Amino acid sequence: MTNVAVATSSPLAAEAAREVAAAGGNAVDCALAAALLTMNTEPGVCALAGSAFITVWPANGDPVTIDGNVAVPGAGLPDADRGHGAVSVSMEYGGGIETLVGPGSVAVPGALAAIEHAWKRFGATNWRTIFAPSIRATRDGFPLSSACHYYLGYSGESIYGRSKEGYEALHLPDGKLRDIKAAIVISGLSDTLVAIADEGADLFYKGELAAALSSHCRDGGGMLTREDLATYRPIDRRPLMATMGGWQIATNPPPAIGGAVLTAMLIACSSITSRQWTRESLRQLINAQQACLDFRKQRLDLAVDIDSEAAELIESARSGQLLSRWTSASTVHTSVVDSDGTACAITASSGYGSGEMPDGTGLWLNNCLGEIELNRRGLDAGPVGARLPSNMAPSVARRDGAVLAVGSPGADRITTALQQFLINYLQFDMSLHEAIAHPRVHVDTSGKAVRLMAEAGHDLPDTGLPLKLFPTPVMYFGGVGAAVFKQGEGLSSAADPRRVGGTCIYEA
Repeated sequence: MTNVAVATSSPLAAEAAREVAAAGGNAVDCALAAALLTMNTEPGVCALAGSAFITVWPANGDPVTIDGNVAVPGAGLPDADRGHGAVSVSMEYGGGIETLVGPGSVAVPGALAAIEHAWKRFGATNWRTIFAPSIRATRDGFPLSSACHYYLGYSGESIYGRSKEGYEALHLPDGKLRDIKAAIVISGLSDTLVAIADEGADLFYKGELAAALSSHCRDGGGMLTREDLATYRPIDRRPLMATMGGWQIATNPPPAIGGAVLTAMLIACSSITSRQWTRESLRQLINAQQACLDFRKQRLDLAVDIDSEAAELIESARSGQLLSRWTSASTVHTSVVDSDGTACAITASSGYGSGEMPDGTGLWLNNCLGEIELNRRGLDAGPVGARLPSNMAPSVARRDGAVLAVGSPGADRITTALQQFLINYLQFDMSLHEAIAHPRVHVDTSGKAVRLMAEAGHDLPDTGLPLKLFPTPVMYFGGVGAAVFKQGEGLSSAADPRRVGGTCIYEA
């Protein structure tokens, strides 16, 4: 029987992976079970009707990234029916954000299609087995996590008050948000998961659930049609490849943005020769972040041809031209490896949430069209079926009898968190736990002025950037989860202390 190491978003999700491993599941089965549980038990943070990228490096094969990202809706609609049904919401969350919610913010969800596709290609156990932990948790009640409680403290009324059934699941009769660890039962959700486990993803994309999702959105002025759902397909993509410390790293390729930015950051840091962080190596790290994130903001976010722009970013990093210009909501992640040498990394998102839940389904819908800071094109984001921009970068790596799965939530901090973890672990030879917990920096390009955000513990160089220093590690800097198998050493996993995560090692 296969042994596995798991790093995921909660102890409950880690136990789901352990249960599937005990039933004969491999790394992919366990990762899918943990990801499903996370999507269905972290309201506000993620949801099944969103997006997912799954990067798999099988023991005896080439790596692949399964693109289950959300897509632009509106198949069969006249132009006059596009761009409606969304409302703007402002929240103090994250220092203040503005997002679009409501039926018009909903993109075509791809997570479930990607999960089923990954299971069919790589799974070793049956479909119902990977759903069993989620069905049980949503039927009996799952604890409201601290991360969910924190976000819902800002969004519980303005976003998640849009659905009566959803609101009642999260709030007491007097309107107060339920406490951390309170048992949450969402009406209809367990039954929906049972039906998907019995009938497969076709129920969601072509059957009764598809009708419910589309009708709900169209009745509210949104663009999601039955044709959008019926024609959605996950896409197998060849990952972007990078090297570091003798490891081959495979990560999310275009049209997603995150993998290209991460790859360019790693290439731009390849000249670091020290074996620890010094002022000079930190200067190189910060310069790489600033250059790559500026390129993303100026070029990638609005690119018509993302592939060519991403190729230019990576080539300019290789040539050294990239750094010459700088001489002066919400995601969850699961990483699993097994003792056969297979690695699986899954990152999923539903944006900030649209607040919409079709009656009786228990399914919250994404607001990925309304993530203004990421989807800068707005509600009419491009041709129908086009994938939306994404920072997600689930990654796997391999070297001489060792295999690693890693990823992170955290918006544009996904790439910078992974950049620093990979340098810490692959080049500086820190332990898995040390590489994740080590203080981080992030160049913030989101506002009018570029700022350097940093956790205490670094001897920072003078960069000329305004500095915001955090005295302790904080969730802002991502939530890296990593699992590794090394022949002769065995399995290990670690979750980020910045977020409540879950890990487990299952040995038969």
